[in-house]
Amino acid sequence: MQAVNWQHPILVVSAFVLGACVGSFLNVAIYRLPRGLSVNEPKRSFCPTCNKDIPWYRNIPLFTWLAQGGKCAECKCKIPFRYFAVELLTALLFLLMWMAFPQNPGEALFYMILMALLVVVVFVDAELMVIPLQVTWLGMGLGVVAAVLVQHHLYLEGQRHGWQDGLWMSVKGFLAGFGGLWAVVLLGKLAFGKKNMEFEKSVDWMLREPEDENDPDQELCFVIDGEAHGWSDLFYRDSDQLIIEGSSFRVDGKKIKAKTLTIKGDHVVLNGKTLMIEEMKSLDGKARKVTIPREAMGMGDVYLMGMLGACLGWQSVLFTIFVACLFSIVLAVLGRMGFGQRLPFGPSLAFGGVCWIFWGWQVWGWYFSLMTPPGL
Repeated sequence: MQAVNWQHPILVVSAFVLGACVGSFLNVAIYRLPRGLSVNEPKRSFCPTCNKDIPWYRNIPLFTWLAQGGKCAECKCKIPFRYFAVELLTALLFLLMWMAFPQNPGEALFYMILMALLVVVVFVDAELMVIPLQVTWLGMGLGVVAAVLVQHHLYLEGQRHGWQDGLWMSVKGFLAGFGGLWAVVLLGKLAFGKKNMEFEKSVDWMLREPEDENDPDQELCFVIDGEAHGWSDLFYRDSDQLIIEGSSFRVDGKKIKAKTLTIKGDHVVLNGKTLMIEEMKSLDGKARKVTIPREAMGMGDVYLMGMLGACLGWQSVLFTIFVACLFSIVLAVLGRMGFGQRLPFGPSLAFGGVCWIFWGWQVWGWYFSLMTPPGL
């Protein structure tokens, strides 16, 4: 019986087209998941500006964005390049995975699905600094199923004995990935848990309203000693709170005696009373010390690393984290990001995982071969 040529041009092109179509759906997931919307309802895609449904003939992957010049056909508003980038990137990743594993279509299919999940994680985290846990849980399930059916990462230990081995490898990978990065988070809280700003003399501070409320890039700012801090940088977790110790506070121009004022995102706690920020006209005063809580990374990154460990095996964990750290440093340097500025770690972890798939396991084997004494 003649063997199937999995690298036939028709199959290769089909992998690219399939990736583009999947990328179109991923755009829906990237927009809806972090906003708490269903990816199934409404069933048809819609313009986020005019909210009009997009018919199928105006929703052809890659082609539609180019043909319409990156604009909505109805309201003519600009469609972000991200939509085209997601479709193209997913198509290229599907093509790459199909060609990288010519002898095992099941393994190629597994990695294609994994790439789709990572695309969602990368773009959501890059835009909103959050990782959808629905995606990571789905990825963990994918890793377990693939480990049982495909047993794709058992070659590292030179064994393909049965589904039990694959399952155990996936479980060990999850524990190593989740547990390892969770330890980093705990250590990060101890080392970087708070940012303290202390002043020899009391300095002025205030909340500054955005100049243009219709501009989504402008936001409420906390200004202290002439330095502005964007609201999204200060409050991107529900637990975040800004503690101000000072000699005087003013609410709507009225002085209030207190030693401490606490801001918790949408409200202020002053002398045991809760005041909503949206109901205030102004808030300012003088401060001697300001405390801002912060974390080295969020739990979303921990779940993502657990997902990658379950999918790629425990051996991939250290390599993936190491490459992710190097990649984050490069991004920070290229983006000229100052110390203390937030940088999403999800894209870096995804990059580390992709590197492991292609050549990381070879580096792993080479490194441990150097540690093995000659003759053993």
